[in-house]
Amino acid sequence: MRKIPSKSERKLSPDQQALGLLVRREHSRKELERKLAQRKVDPDEARAAIHRLAEEGWQDDSRFAEMLVRSRVSRGFGPRHIRAELVSHGLNDEVTAAAMAAFEADWPRLAGELLQRRFGEIGLSDPTQRRRAVGLLIRRGFDPGCIADNL
Repeated sequence: MRKIPSKSERKLSPDQQALGLLVRREHSRKELERKLAQRKVDPDEARAAIHRLAEEGWQDDSRFAEMLVRSRVSRGFGPRHIRAELVSHGLNDEVTAAAMAAFEADWPRLAGELLQRRFGEIGLSDPTQRRRAVGLLIRRGFDPGCIADNL
């Protein structure tokens, strides 16, 4: 009788490992390369697997970028923070600009909504509260124009 190998005994191909990651959520090429390297996949094999999956439509940096922009906006982050995160994922300027342009955000309104959630109806007439609000918007990556529009 043949023994069925356990999960730790099975050796998944680089394609299978990368696809396993992609079915859970979108990943950038750089992120997939890093994760496959952590799993001790040869770098050349990993790049080849990622290239094949990109050709088949499983991996797409543009789709990843758009997903990341939507996700970060919904969590209250501004354009500077989001652009920096896109660059940290190894996305080029063209993909980054396209993803930011695809999401037609009213950044001052989003900054105002964040302040409303954080500080409520109390208002920002108190200098201490205003300082905290400015600090929050800066940390979240909002432009000075958005900050000025909301104070």
